[in-house]
Amino acid sequence: MVEMQGISKSFPGVMALDDVDLTVHHGEIHALMGENGAGKSTLMKILAGVCQKDKGRILLNGSLTEIRNESQALQLGIAMVHQELNNFPDMTVAENILAGREPSRWCMLNRTEMNRQARAVLAGFQLDIDPGMLMGELSISGMQLVEIARAVSCNAGILILDEPTSAISAHDAGILFEVMARLRSRGVAVVYISHKMDEVFRISDRITVLRDGKWISTNPTGEISYGKLITQMVGRELKDLFPARQAIHGEAVLDVQHIGLHHVFTDISFTLRRGEVLGLAGLVGSGRSEILESIFGVSPAEEGAIRVWGLPVKIDSPRKAIERGIALVPEDRKLEGLNLLSSVMFNITLPTLKHFAGKAGILKRKPEISAASGMIKRLQVRCSSLNQSVGNLSGGNQQKIVIAKWLLAGPSILLLDEPTRGIDIGSKSEIYLLMNRLAGEGISILMVSSEMPELMGMCDRILTLRKGRISREFERKEFDQEQILAAIMP
Repeated sequence: MVEMQGISKSFPGVMALDDVDLTVHHGEIHALMGENGAGKSTLMKILAGVCQKDKGRILLNGSLTEIRNESQALQLGIAMVHQELNNFPDMTVAENILAGREPSRWCMLNRTEMNRQARAVLAGFQLDIDPGMLMGELSISGMQLVEIARAVSCNAGILILDEPTSAISAHDAGILFEVMARLRSRGVAVVYISHKMDEVFRISDRITVLRDGKWISTNPTGEISYGKLITQMVGRELKDLFPARQAIHGEAVLDVQHIGLHHVFTDISFTLRRGEVLGLAGLVGSGRSEILESIFGVSPAEEGAIRVWGLPVKIDSPRKAIERGIALVPEDRKLEGLNLLSSVMFNITLPTLKHFAGKAGILKRKPEISAASGMIKRLQVRCSSLNQSVGNLSGGNQQKIVIAKWLLAGPSILLLDEPTRGIDIGSKSEIYLLMNRLAGEGISILMVSSEMPELMGMCDRILTLRKGRISREFERKEFDQEQILAAIMP
């Protein structure tokens, strides 16, 4: 169905793709794997008309084709759901789903028909979403699912999904996989980009690996092992993805007592000890992220109490949380964790600028540069210089920058919301090693993750959430995936 031959693409100072080939057949789910910066998204953006190739050629059903823009790609039956949300937050869900294809009556939008069509599309994904609500009112997971539903509704013959499950629950991912299976049975070709190995082995027919902008291999999924795939992706063997750690817990650092937030969560109580990694597991909408944001003062709890190092505290703003030694790495690093247009150094030192200011408030550049450089070295961030724009870094390195800025502030409590969302297997391994080191240094970690293997591999305890309440607590020796899933399901 698709043949991409000898595709090359360069950006200023970067060779993104170097003579890459890709063949995709009718009715197959073709996984495209590789570390961040391997060229996966760039290759698919060329196929979807988002950017233009420098060299090479594209054949659709055997015919040489030039794809100059996204509109032409849609006309050719190619639809892409991007990793970064690409919607209209101030327009309704129906308007987003049918953008460019709105039904009209007497030269005016037929909103009744628009809502009917949108409702039918949403029903195909078992989504109970009002098509008349604003897109911006949805959660990240909801917006992601609506974008996927929109692409499917275009009746594309080629559907490109770039990290489609990075912000949705396991339950919603299961619905997506069912839809993909139906599309495959109808002859639709699906190109699936993901860092989640279990998903790729579960749903794909073939796997193509890119590394450093070059084609490495294409194999039937059943003919390549987990270990060999990782080695091809990172260029080296990775052992023990979840590194062993001797858990030695000290006194209670964070004591949460019966906190609640109206219509979000209620009666949440737990204790986080020094050097402990405590996980929160639950479906999207169960209150996981909101609990972290409440502790950090973004959405202060309306009831209950919080103690830090045994002392009662009132945390009604992030500033108060930071003063108490609490740091939050948010779920959406690009929207809430970074200033993408600013430099690496600016992002790292932003929360602690007062430490580098003289009496007149003028920044002392040498100490600031020294501190930022130390963090770059400590976290092994790959960047060209401290002045490089954070927006040009890979996802894994961006996540390290978010962590670096908080480590520079010297927290005793680190709140991690989806710490490895949208990053490659090599960067995940580095994040896990870093978490172990931090816990070993006595930092207490409270982590939210949608990936059950990650929670079970990294946590000392797991609290399960169901409809805004804690449903069960699991000690490490009790970890059992089926039981944990049963405890979070409604």
